[in-house]
Amino acid sequence: MQSSTEKNLETPIFAPVPQREADVIGLYTCSEHSSAENFDDINSSNSVRAPTPEGFEDIHPQTVENKDGNVEARKILEIGDGFLLEDVPHLTDFIPDLPIYENPLQHNPSYSAVKQYFVDPDDTVKQDVVFKQGVSKGKFFRRAGAREKVYFKPEDVNACIVTCGGLCPGMNTVIREIVCGLSYMYNVRSVLGIEGGYRGFYARNTITLTSRFVNDIHKRGGTILAASRGGHDKKKIVDSIQDRGINQVYIIGGDGTQRGASVIFEEIQRRKLKVSVVGIPKTIDNDIAVIDKSFGFDSAVEEAQRAINAAHVESQSAENGIGVVKLMGRYSGFIAMYATLASRDVDCCLIPESSFYLEGPGGLFQFIKKRLKECNHMVIVVAEGAGQELMAKQSLENKDPSGNTQLRDVGMWLSQKIKDYFKKKVNMVITLKYIDPTYMIRAIPSNASDNIYCSLLAHSAVHGAMAGFTGFVCGPVNGRHAYIPFHRVINAQNNVVTTDRMWARLLSSTNQPGFLKPSKKEEEEAIETSDYFKSPNPHLPFEQTMETVNEIDNTD
Repeated sequence: MQSSTEKNLETPIFAPVPQREADVIGLYTCSEHSSAENFDDINSSNSVRAPTPEGFEDIHPQTVENKDGNVEARKILEIGDGFLLEDVPHLTDFIPDLPIYENPLQHNPSYSAVKQYFVDPDDTVKQDVVFKQGVSKGKFFRRAGAREKVYFKPEDVNACIVTCGGLCPGMNTVIREIVCGLSYMYNVRSVLGIEGGYRGFYARNTITLTSRFVNDIHKRGGTILAASRGGHDKKKIVDSIQDRGINQVYIIGGDGTQRGASVIFEEIQRRKLKVSVVGIPKTIDNDIAVIDKSFGFDSAVEEAQRAINAAHVESQSAENGIGVVKLMGRYSGFIAMYATLASRDVDCCLIPESSFYLEGPGGLFQFIKKRLKECNHMVIVVAEGAGQELMAKQSLENKDPSGNTQLRDVGMWLSQKIKDYFKKKVNMVITLKYIDPTYMIRAIPSNASDNIYCSLLAHSAVHGAMAGFTGFVCGPVNGRHAYIPFHRVINAQNNVVTTDRMWARLLSSTNQPGFLKPSKKEEEEAIETSDYFKSPNPHLPFEQTMETVNEIDNTD
């Protein structure tokens, strides 16, 4: 007779997804990192029998090719007419007949009193919250949260946490809440910290993490585990995981880090190890796909206000003052856009998604002259990835250890272009101050909003790992935390939509032009009819014969 706390999966404990019997139309398949023969449970009939926590049995694998031509895993359940659940992997998909245990939260006095604390296994989160009449199709993700049954005994859990990539406010908070969540909610006592990113699995020592050790780390910026780029050796990492007896891996990092986490998961799956691999998406740029927002973003926008305010004060206090502030945003201009909207002191915001040009009618220089004539000062915010195509020809093939293109410094370049133009072509005195607060912003502790958000992310990750899910990242989708398969966040990027209302609000706030390049005919007509640009500025100060006061203050 089976005990009440340990059952075989032949006795389903989860109800199937409602609406109608679900048809599984995709399963984890081989990728560029693993070949088909590694999946012993895929037979010649191209079907597999691998029970899942929801009680589904007949699963039909399907090969899916991504935009790079690599074959990737998918697990898609049809849960209604046109409704698809993009499910995440589960340990039972490649290790059948795992024992199931009662969730210790049922006896935790802090949680047992909460009604409906456990997530219903049928709960899903819709990706697109806005419905259109006549359109019933949609994609869903599995809702995050604690389950009534788990696949790990607390005393058997040996978890590890690693932080990769650049710094971001909130990293220490996530570490703290994973450790405290495992300890206080699930009575897990063995948690290791991997030092120095992925390379730390095989090249650095580990730190024993306890709730007492991490108690105050959320008040500090950076990460107590240190972070690094690169060092991703799949075989060495999984060998280390296996040798150390680690069975839960929590990986904190951006899209490049999660791409590495996906490869680690595939190798663990190939070896059929009982190890849950969980990603906590981290990027200060807010460019992780699918999720509403990445942690650290709110803190970054708030801190960016200090730099913008300093630039505004400097520009206001000088004759023809210009303040240039460079903010983070390699490929997505969310920080620049939201900081501009929050500040209301910015006259021009330049982001990677919206191209601009410098000279000619409708160009940036014309706009600067117009603003200086009207207000005698202006503030420009530029995201680090903006205007890369305008800079002097220089190889962009150089990559950092994470595989990111090494961008040119647009802030320094733009500041130099502005001062050269006004000195040599317009003969107009300006005072330009350049501020780059990048590393100041990255290193701050997270604010109250991000601290709460990081706690929810960490707890969602812990609940998912204990429930046996693997190969996923957690994050909010339309305000509800969900489990999202790796492929959805590593093959796409979140970008500012310049045809959306939010960008229109920014343009309305700054009154900047759209920087649409005019035709040659329109440019010639505009020059012929412009009195302002045909004659010198009559309001030049007497110092016009002196060298322009435009030394750049680099605060980096």
